[in-house]
Amino acid sequence: MDVNGSAAIISGGASGLGAATARELARLGATVVIADLNEERGKALADELGGVFAKTDVSDDEQVQAAVDAAVATGKPLRVVVNSAGIGWAERTVNRDGAPHNPASYRKVIEVNLIGTFNLMRIGAAAIAKTEPADADGQRGVVINTASVAALEGQTGQLAYSASKGGIVGMTVPAARDLAAIGVRVNTICPGIIDTPIYGFSPNSEEFKAKLVAPVVFPKRMGRADEFAHLVSSLIANDYMNAEVVRFDGGIRFQPK
Repeated sequence: MDVNGSAAIISGGASGLGAATARELARLGATVVIADLNEERGKALADELGGVFAKTDVSDDEQVQAAVDAAVATGKPLRVVVNSAGIGWAERTVNRDGAPHNPASYRKVIEVNLIGTFNLMRIGAAAIAKTEPADADGQRGVVINTASVAALEGQTGQLAYSASKGGIVGMTVPAARDLAAIGVRVNTICPGIIDTPIYGFSPNSEEFKAKLVAPVVFPKRMGRADEFAHLVSSLIANDYMNAEVVRFDGGIRFQPK
């Protein structure tokens, strides 16, 4: 799958992993559509890359449809959907005061992380289905979803987050089987500890990041967003990679805390 001359839509594309992925796909010749809530960053990046910004709450069906429509409107065949929008949350099933987990916060995380991924995957794939096959295999496109190592080894307080990311992992095989009929592959990446601006740049943040890195096997550092983007492009380019869940974590295995 060569993205040159095609359209690619990236949720959460205004920052972090999504922004790095948008830059990489644009470098490879794709017209990128950045679907994000952050208008200032999203528009600036889209302008820089010669792409399109679509303000998008991924949990809202109509906004996701509008973003996909924007990708189709570029006039380039939509070949790539990358789901990287997401939110974090820390709350125990029963907290130290004996109160149970707030169901509203649980639902919010599921709505954004899991339903949001489901929305862009299904609506994006429906648009991809209307394109002509790109090769002799009948391939039309690729979906890359972003889960987390927490889907497999959730830590204390990650109940909602792990459930949302575990759901993304669980969708991988059935989605790939469903979308085989239209020539669309589906793969999921499970990042570990990635160095993004969410951690800040103060001395305290550097100390905190050093603690996070401790369980990493090798290389003994946090992953970089550009390395994530490289993995995305590799999964897109390799036509035989399908229905896979790939850990991207330097060998880390999360401990309970």
